[in-house]
Amino acid sequence: MATVFVTREIPESGLEKLRQAGHDVVVSEKDGVLTKSEFLASLAAHNPDAIISLLTDTIDADVLEAAPRVQIIANYAVGYNNISVEDAKAREIIVTNTPGVLTDTVAEHTIALMLAITSRIPEADRYTRTGEYKGWAPMLFLGTDLKGKTLGVLGAGRIGSRVAEIASKGLGMNIIYHDVKENEFLNSELHAQRKEAVEDVLRESDVVTVHVPLLDSTRHLLDEAMIRLMKPSAYLINSSRGPVIDEAALVAALQNREIKGAALDVFEHEPEMTPGLADLENVVITPHIASATEETRGKMSDMVAANVIAALAGNTPPNQV
Repeated sequence: MATVFVTREIPESGLEKLRQAGHDVVVSEKDGVLTKSEFLASLAAHNPDAIISLLTDTIDADVLEAAPRVQIIANYAVGYNNISVEDAKAREIIVTNTPGVLTDTVAEHTIALMLAITSRIPEADRYTRTGEYKGWAPMLFLGTDLKGKTLGVLGAGRIGSRVAEIASKGLGMNIIYHDVKENEFLNSELHAQRKEAVEDVLRESDVVTVHVPLLDSTRHLLDEAMIRLMKPSAYLINSSRGPVIDEAALVAALQNREIKGAALDVFEHEPEMTPGLADLENVVITPHIASATEETRGKMSDMVAANVIAALAGNTPPNQV
């Protein structure tokens, strides 16, 4: 019997699969992110053979050193920038993630953010709930049509491509994108145009949606200078990783109406937000819930379980990074 330590409660379906495979599952009892000292203490107490981690858990050399029996780190997320993969490789520890399963869910949430900010839905909802609505008026909460507008996609992977598809086929938007390589689906099916530079996407788009991984090269990809390239009428959507955007620069741009609005599911210093962001009416914010549906979170639980079961059996996990 192997011991699997789970850093935070996740849907039960995957945990039950681990138990059925004969493994002892230990779930952290803390209702929140483990501090580093708490994490190290848990590893010392349980000495697990596998760790199921979340994107909020930093898996560095110290953590790996404290878990000498660990064979696999199964990240309950698509991204794995929270894990020092090189340190894991040096210790012959497998790292896995959960790609593909949340593509449609995150794409749908991204479209929801886009519609919410351009139609001013949260703003209008607050206005109505507080009793300020006195009757129909021709200038009340004028929004922005999306049909015929240009959507700029930064990062044309699975999620970015799906967002582009929904926007093109469902909303009638024109698609431009920047990625390190051509996306033949976007080119042929959506008649999209690939731009060589991020700057070109920012200049030409009415809505910019961000879907790049968090790397050294993408941290603050959208800084003050980049944001200023956007149209004053443009909107910025981010459901990837918070540090891709310089949040202080974005707050200033929104305050000064240098862009029309933004919708964010992720933040640079989660769970904290840059002062002033939550006070703005021209921003929609959600608490990192783009993949938060019962169906998808359950599938993610099943996927991490499958990765752990395979690794502990001496097989190659289906989602090794």
